[in-house]
Amino acid sequence: MTPSNPSAAVPATPRAGLAFAFAAYVAWGVIPLYWRLLSSLSPVEVLAHRVAWSLLGVGLAVHVMGGRADLVAALRDRRVRRLLVASSLLIGANWVVFLLAIQMHRLSDASLGYFLNPLANVALGVVVFRERLRPWQRASIACALVGAGTLVASNGAFPWIALVLASTFAAYGLLRKLAHVPSTVGLLVETLVLAPLACAYLVHLAASHGGAFARGLPTLALLAASGPITALPLVWFARAARALPLSTLGIVQYVAPTLQFLIAVYVFGEPMPAVRWAAFALIWLALTIFSVDAWRAARAIDRG
Repeated sequence: MTPSNPSAAVPATPRAGLAFAFAAYVAWGVIPLYWRLLSSLSPVEVLAHRVAWSLLGVGLAVHVMGGRADLVAALRDRRVRRLLVASSLLIGANWVVFLLAIQMHRLSDASLGYFLNPLANVALGVVVFRERLRPWQRASIACALVGAGTLVASNGAFPWIALVLASTFAAYGLLRKLAHVPSTVGLLVETLVLAPLACAYLVHLAASHGGAFARGLPTLALLAASGPITALPLVWFARAARALPLSTLGIVQYVAPTLQFLIAVYVFGEPMPAVRWAAFALIWLALTIFSVDAWRAARAIDRG
């Protein structure tokens, strides 16, 4: 999932934009099923393949969407380059932790991280931009903190996966917002930043016949699919973001972590005792309060 400004192209209608939004978030929601097929490989190796194959997939997407001029402009701007180098490290860390969560059978914790992301964005706005919270925003954050505390009390473990995913993705979104580059172009630059290390690692594995290179063509074909699997939802998201208001996207974004949570519980069979259900219920209540407040604030702005 990559929040940013989409590149210019033929705009979609609101109905088509909603379809593109659901397609993107459903794809991001069910992608753990794909990554689970590669759980025998280390997260670092899977990340390296994803970066390498995404370079082709996202590069093609930028070409098709007419983003070459934006790419050149981004590469020439020193401030943008610095921001995208930092964001590439954040998204790389986010991807590795997400893959690790799947391998550790803790996808429900990962979904929690993406549920918490909007609240992490608000907290980051308070810390970085000194934004003032509305009363219902304070209530939503307090409710989420109680839910997170319940999780800690229920299993005696700090929910580090959820908090790392929420914080790295919130910081990533902040940097991408400051960079002012189209979504696909920004991801391509980030991929270019990570590609040298990723390719060097893959060359080392290939030379030593290690990792996926020792497992044959089917595994390598699965890894090659990570290119279009990364690029296509991003293109769909870009089309949706051009056609829909941010308030609508803010609601639809919960499709992805909801699907991840359902897969974790009902497909992967992760344990969910009653106290964890209670904790998640508190966090879902926090998101409901947050979303209703954001919707009312947007309507007030529209009325002028």
